Amino acid sequence: MLQKTLKTREEVVADFERKGISVSSWARKNNIPRSIVYGVLNGTRKTRIGLGHKAAVLLGIKDGEIVEEEGHEHA
Repeated sequence: MLQKTLKTREEVVADFERKGISVSSWARKNNIPRSIVYGVLNGTRKTRIGLGHKAAVLLGIKDGEIVEEEGHEHA
């Protein structure tokens, strides 16, 4: 099984700055509320389930799988 290299929160923020991407635009593009993305990046939002989990996986700071189910996206 292939091991994915995870990023730190600081690395993700640096990548955004290097690419000229705002957290808000990334959040809109990925259909995740901006406040959740900021919380994940600041370490104040749990990433175990729901949108926090989805954001962390898409940002590359957490290894995981995104499962889209009815009612699951708001957990």
